[in-house]
Amino acid sequence: MPPLQAGMWRAWLDSPGGQLPFIMDLLHVGDTWRVVIHNGRERIDIPTVTVSGNKLTLSFDHYDSTIIAKIASDGKSLSGAWRKQGRDKNVSTLPFYATAGQGNRFLHINDSAKNVVPDRNVTGRWLVHFSKSNDPAIALFKQQPSGAVTGTVMTTTGDHRFLEGDFNGSHLRLSVFDGAHAFLFHAVWQEDGTLQGDFWSRDVWHETWTAKRDEQTKLPDDFRQTKAIEGVDLKALSYRDLHGNIVSLGDEAFAGKVMLLEIFGSWCPNCHDASQLMVELDNMYRDRGLQIVGLAFELTGDFTRDVRQVRRFAKKHGARYTILIAGISDKATASKQVPMIDKIRSYPTAIFVDRKGMIRYVHTGFTGPATGQTYEALRSSFKQRIEALLSE
Repeated sequence: MPPLQAGMWRAWLDSPGGQLPFIMDLLHVGDTWRVVIHNGRERIDIPTVTVSGNKLTLSFDHYDSTIIAKIASDGKSLSGAWRKQGRDKNVSTLPFYATAGQGNRFLHINDSAKNVVPDRNVTGRWLVHFSKSNDPAIALFKQQPSGAVTGTVMTTTGDHRFLEGDFNGSHLRLSVFDGAHAFLFHAVWQEDGTLQGDFWSRDVWHETWTAKRDEQTKLPDDFRQTKAIEGVDLKALSYRDLHGNIVSLGDEAFAGKVMLLEIFGSWCPNCHDASQLMVELDNMYRDRGLQIVGLAFELTGDFTRDVRQVRRFAKKHGARYTILIAGISDKATASKQVPMIDKIRSYPTAIFVDRKGMIRYVHTGFTGPATGQTYEALRSSFKQRIEALLSE
């Protein structure tokens, strides 16, 4: 077997926008390997790591995605492909490479830029417009004196999680890879102090974007985007549980309880962030009468496969609340399965129901830990609403 080198590695996917880099830490523990991905301050343990002969397999089981790579004879480089299950049985595939040794996430644009300290700074709050969306977005950037940059982009449906990269005074480059998201941002500083660039997601999406510094900009209220539909009896709605049994939202087990319906998909990184809060709320309020029910909308519509992925999702987060298989992830199709709201705009979407079965609040999207204070404010808002409903 090639002597695979332990330590820090620079890895990248060959995306339509060029190299989409990330950092991996390979740890040799006894006879086993552990691989940890770095995105900003986030650390992601890859669930299943296998070394067999000259092949390394990294399986993100909960996202149904896998990296399979050949180990070079010197154990210091990898080459292969990342494959991610998509909708309608489509699979995204991007070439994967990695080299051993500590290095910058992004390669220097030219040798003369190696030791240049940028004379401009992107730290702050930026109003962002994407070319294929009419909705505003907000970028949060923090730049170090060296030019290293971390941050995220918040949209009306969620956030782009832990972005990391650099800014050399003229070019901004950011990326994130977590087994599901494979995002790449490029932008160029303009003479008027704005940013203009490109955004790529895996091999399935590309659009341009612009940003203008605006410390006061805010997104629309995420409790006002999606509307409840009056007159829909939740007791008439039923879905299959993980054993294939039909479960109604009007079952006796739910009667008289405050319900939090979480529309999600196991394939969705923002839903994984939201599940951490769902588990926290379940532990805090279950004994006081809160019933959380996850409504899973999965990628392929294959019930066996969907159950497998949802079980992995629940195990990863220690979720003990009820999870039902509600349908396929296509938003137009999925919206028909939840007629109590006008439509599904985002995964996740949370529906707050009082003890009488009336929908009181609907929350669209989820701004997770990468957004810092915005995430803490969201946690507080969820708890305040649940406390109020439980006290009625």
